[in-house]
Amino acid sequence: MSSIALLSSGLDSVTAIAAVQEHIGVKMALIFNYGQRSVEREIENSVKVCEHFGIEYRILDIRWMCEITNTSLVNTDVEVPSLTMEEISDDADPSITIQSAKSVWVPNRNGILINIAAAFAESMDCEYVIVGFNKEEAVTFPDNSAEFIIAIDDSLSYSTANGVKVLAPLIGLDKKEIVAKAMELKAPLEYSWSCYHGADVPCGECESCTRRRRAFETAGVKDPLLARLGV
Repeated sequence: MSSIALLSSGLDSVTAIAAVQEHIGVKMALIFNYGQRSVEREIENSVKVCEHFGIEYRILDIRWMCEITNTSLVNTDVEVPSLTMEEISDDADPSITIQSAKSVWVPNRNGILINIAAAFAESMDCEYVIVGFNKEEAVTFPDNSAEFIIAIDDSLSYSTANGVKVLAPLIGLDKKEIVAKAMELKAPLEYSWSCYHGADVPCGECESCTRRRRAFETAGVKDPLLARLGV
């Protein structure tokens, strides 16, 4: 069995690749530039991850997506929301994270990326597209959910001759469990970039940074990226 992986260099996508390495080979990782603020950091770290695993990669330019969205991930005139640990807690007002998700939503991004990856998978005779979808993000992002995977698998059964499927090895895990899994697999988390911004070091305040910090703190593990950066 073999696969094409979606790689953003985030905690989830890096761990997902590590999770399938032993039983499902990754023929290629796809790294996307859709004009996101953190694109340079994502590409830089994704390349390091691919070098670590010995995986071929392609960097694909789909910056036309900037023209159809005002998301704060690409529009620098819109402020990226900052969330505290209390605001992402289980007993917090859910409207806070719902509003944050709306601010960083990119129209049909995961649908587009998966379909591009499925085209590569079919042409390279691969059975799977690997994604980092997980239980925690599925709460506010429906295109990270198990239901979405079922729906898109049904679509791919018609649009790919070999019936490519989406494989999400972390779909039942939250961020703390993903950190534990990554440490067990010795995933190169020192090159995993989760921040929505593209500065020299993570901002530590956007929702993605806050969720990552909570995951490492609750797992009792020092974040390898911050250790590498001397933060």
